[in-house]
Amino acid sequence: MPVPSGEQHTRRYPARLAGLSRLWFFQLVRAPSDPKHEVAAREMRRQLLMLLAIGGVAIVVLMVGFDATEIGWMPPRGTPSLWPVRILTDFGKDAYVLWTLAGVLLAIALMVPLARAGARHRLLRLGVDVQYLLLAVSVPVAIAQVVKWAVGRGRPFVGGKADAFNFAPFNGTEAYFSLPSGHAVTAFALAFGVAAIWPRARIAMAAYAVTIAMTRLVLLAHHPSDVMAGAVIGVVGAIGVRHWFAARRLGFAIGAKGEIASL
Repeated sequence: MPVPSGEQHTRRYPARLAGLSRLWFFQLVRAPSDPKHEVAAREMRRQLLMLLAIGGVAIVVLMVGFDATEIGWMPPRGTPSLWPVRILTDFGKDAYVLWTLAGVLLAIALMVPLARAGARHRLLRLGVDVQYLLLAVSVPVAIAQVVKWAVGRGRPFVGGKADAFNFAPFNGTEAYFSLPSGHAVTAFALAFGVAAIWPRARIAMAAYAVTIAMTRLVLLAHHPSDVMAGAVIGVVGAIGVRHWFAARRLGFAIGAKGEIASL
């Protein structure tokens, strides 16, 4: 007795889902396929060097001339009226952002094997975009964790005073995890990533990133230079991941001069 087509489709679902997972993995780790990827790599290195140079100068200037002054302007830590700021700041928490992106990617993966051809194509493209956002945030977040541990900068008023140079390298405790701001890393990486895919969202995403950064200052979680360092690491990481995708023709195209744009 022949198996009904619907039942056949159901039986094939696990194999299709496994095939999609293999496809997504191998297309990410394969060798670059765009012939202009070396030109794009040179352009990316130029951009990153300029960004790191400007960011490095800004971090030093803030640390020397403004950090201790700025945290003195902020309301005391734990002020009850700051509860809206404490809620708002969680929209930049790396765990929340990464789990949300991972959940969206999982939902797309579960829908693709069931979708018709036209919808399947759109879901696959959206899946590539979400993969980019997930990696564009997770890579700089991972880098930031290493930097936090190595630098060991004390958070504002750790030690009892506004000391911008309170460092305990390799301390490994939360009190000395101030530089860079993890929320700023997440917010600026996500903002750059979304704007890279959907350029019309760049103003809204820039406002989101700046708002998250400001909440970290108001809550006395970080110094201004911590936030600047987080913004630099977030954007640098997202740029690097964008090049990785573009070199493999995943979601992005490389122009004749090495410029990268969303497909």
